[in-house]
Amino acid sequence: MTDTDRAKPGDAAPPGTTGTGENLCRHCNGSGRIESGPCPDCAGTGKVTEPIGGA
Repeated sequence: MTDTDRAKPGDAAPPGTTGTGENLCRHCNGSGRIESGPCPDCAGTGKVTEPIGGA
């Protein structure tokens, strides 16, 4: 299991959930860093899982 397979605080749903996809973290703008540490929303990955489409 990789870091992108685990749910992170900023995820709207667990990874792999039907109707979701990966997006850049809005808190860190996809960098994975906030100031001198890892972003708390994406756990330093720069990505979060969000709903896709018009749902």
